[in-house]
Amino acid sequence: MLMQMDERLRASGRHLDILAGVLDEVDYGLLMLSPQLEVLHMNHAAEADLAEGHPLLLHQQHVFARDPRDATPLREALQDAATKGLRRMLVLGAASQGVRLSVVPLRQAQGGVAAVLVVMGRREMVSALAAQAFARAYQLSRCEEQVLWALCQGQAPQEIADNHGVKIATVRTQVANIRAKTGVASIRDLVQQVACLPPLVGALRHCAAQHEGPRLAA
Repeated sequence: MLMQMDERLRASGRHLDILAGVLDEVDYGLLMLSPQLEVLHMNHAAEADLAEGHPLLLHQQHVFARDPRDATPLREALQDAATKGLRRMLVLGAASQGVRLSVVPLRQAQGGVAAVLVVMGRREMVSALAAQAFARAYQLSRCEEQVLWALCQGQAPQEIADNHGVKIATVRTQVANIRAKTGVASIRDLVQQVACLPPLVGALRHCAAQHEGPRLAA
């Protein structure tokens, strides 16, 4: 009897480890809170966001709004999710540059709220990891990867040339090379393809942290 219970506990622990690994592969920040709103788990994306001055901050296993003006809406959204099972979307920070959050109650089979999930919206349409994965998949050169990342950040070719101190013709050549290798018809289609990539967070997390793009040669 005790051996069977021990095996079930070990299996449960393995399942929890696997679930944590799954959450770490998601490139959206995820925070799982208890019904008492204590942080039970956060994935790597959430840890990275909170370490970079996110409008949310973590203190003593609870989440708070960095800006006092966001404190009441955040508190009400979390409490409504935990006690009433209500979903809500919030914008923290200035409206033009605010960060969006989704607050989602996670229900038990019996109907009560077992936990509250906070999904942190991306600050950029395309992540650096996605651009790096795309560049590797199509064997782009380092300079082409740099141009790709700039395009994904919304920079025009002339702006990229100015930022790197090169001629516009150099950037146009790099863009043409990227289009030829990837088979896309336009810059817009290129950025959309990168934005639609599935996440590869675990595989690229460490090397991306150390990666610095090259300067373009004139």
